[in-house]
Amino acid sequence: MNDVTGESVSPEPRRRKVRRRLSDEEIAAQRRKRRRVQIGCGVGALVVVGFIGWLGYEGLQAKSNLEKAQDFATQAKDALLAGDTDRARVVAGDADRYAQDAQGSVDSVPWRVAGAVPFLGSPFDSTRQMTTIVSGLTEQVLLPAVDAGSAVSPDQLILDGARINLAALRDAAPVLETTSAAISDLDEQAQNVDSTWLGLLDDARVDLQEQVSELSGLLNNTSLAAQIAPAMLGADGPRSYFIGFQTNAEARGTGGLLGGFGIVRASDGDIRIDDLGQNREFDFLGRSYEPLDLGPDFSAQYGESGATTRAVNSNVSSHFPYAAQIWQSLWQQESGERVDGAIATDPVALSYVLRALGPIVMPDGEYIDAGNVVELTESTAYMRFANDNDARKQYLQTVAAKVVEKMTSGISNPTELLNAIGRAASERRIALWSADPAVQNELEKTPLGHVIPTDDAPYAGIVVNNLGGNKLDYYLRREINYTASHCDEEYRDSTITVRLTNAIPQEDFTEYVAGMFDNPVKAPKGTNLTDLALVATKNAKLRTVTIDGKPGFAFIGNELGHPVFRIQTPIAPGETVEVAFDLEEPTSSGAPRVPIQPLIDTPRVNIDVPVCD
Repeated sequence: MNDVTGESVSPEPRRRKVRRRLSDEEIAAQRRKRRRVQIGCGVGALVVVGFIGWLGYEGLQAKSNLEKAQDFATQAKDALLAGDTDRARVVAGDADRYAQDAQGSVDSVPWRVAGAVPFLGSPFDSTRQMTTIVSGLTEQVLLPAVDAGSAVSPDQLILDGARINLAALRDAAPVLETTSAAISDLDEQAQNVDSTWLGLLDDARVDLQEQVSELSGLLNNTSLAAQIAPAMLGADGPRSYFIGFQTNAEARGTGGLLGGFGIVRASDGDIRIDDLGQNREFDFLGRSYEPLDLGPDFSAQYGESGATTRAVNSNVSSHFPYAAQIWQSLWQQESGERVDGAIATDPVALSYVLRALGPIVMPDGEYIDAGNVVELTESTAYMRFANDNDARKQYLQTVAAKVVEKMTSGISNPTELLNAIGRAASERRIALWSADPAVQNELEKTPLGHVIPTDDAPYAGIVVNNLGGNKLDYYLRREINYTASHCDEEYRDSTITVRLTNAIPQEDFTEYVAGMFDNPVKAPKGTNLTDLALVATKNAKLRTVTIDGKPGFAFIGNELGHPVFRIQTPIAPGETVEVAFDLEEPTSSGAPRVPIQPLIDTPRVNIDVPVCD
């Protein structure tokens, strides 16, 4: 090796590292340290294994107890429906015991720790949520519901084949109100239980949601009945009601044209119907009825149609209390009797009732059942009696009378009947109005009231009225889309798009069915001339309305504080018309609502409206 001068330099020798020998004490200390680590790891492993084992054991216990609690809860519900309160009390107690045991497992700190682990902990958290709901179901609902006894059982609620047990309903009202509130809260919790990656547990989640939802519907309906039925059905003296049978084949605001009517009489839960008649008895007897004052907004909207003096236009508004008061007024002027309220229903609701009660037999031996009553009354009858409207109306009146007779002469399956009525009510095919302000106040809180709400929450009521005087709404198909922008500002953009399709088949229909009473647009036979109204959110403003993409003209009015925008359009056979209302509406709190007018079809409804605080 050379230095910078070029001379050779010898390298320095490499130093060797000398390892110091550890003392015996140091060696022993290191061994003790390794042993402590090993022991610590072993203890940690044992703790982890024990924790997992404990969770596994508790998980199996919680799962078993939860399943038993759910099973006994179902048995308790079934026993209540069957009127077996003794068994219901026993199995409800069993359900509560197993639910409390399951609750004890899932409320522990280790269980909550396991549930907090992202993703992997979801089964534990979901189980804890479900157990809390089942525990509340047994403690807050099933055990108190046993005290309601026969009021919850359809078989016990309907006496002597048809009479309603009003005393049982009235006595059970306080308990039913409490349990109804509790089950509504539990139902909301159940619908919000988190889904999980564990398939069996997720199936249990869905089963629990269905179980709680079913019981919620039962108790809420029974609680409502306990609040309004005693007063409406004559617990405090005889009551009478005008019942209107609506024909959906010719659309009106509350459903369909008033095709027939009767008077319902109730006394101490015993119900009968008499004085069945036709709309012509109001409109064509030659007498002039005194109008009813329903306020300046109503007069401005519907006054030209003679809504308060002619039965055929008495229900053009979708707000059922208006139609009910008009019917009360017309009947009083016709008969001298002032009824205590009004009811509306339609052939689709009758089909649900016949599915529960079985077929009716007409005087000529014709069988009418759930499968054919709608088509017979809303389509076939117009062909069969093409040249005799009086015979057709008599036929429809006889159908209604036979159904009423079936309902009031003895009910073999009360549960099925109440389910049928509940389905019809949920589809807005049954409407009730009471002249008693206290009862009416309760009705307006339910779908039975058919009211335009008075609050500020987002609202899009789509209302069809037939302008052609024909029966083409039997073939009308609807699609409704309600969209709105964000909640950031005081007002937001919204669009309500309605598609109406005239699905009339290519057949030779009579003028009565497919013609037009007045044909201002010179449309071909089979054209449906429609008045389409949007009852919008309070204080909403219409920017534009288009019909098939082209600018349209809208009539603007007000109803119960809501702006109403109406257009009129023909719908040719086989064609679809699209109407779009572009609005500026207030950014109001509350969930958006799109009430469904009860016609023949079940419309497609899409709502994309953010819920604002």
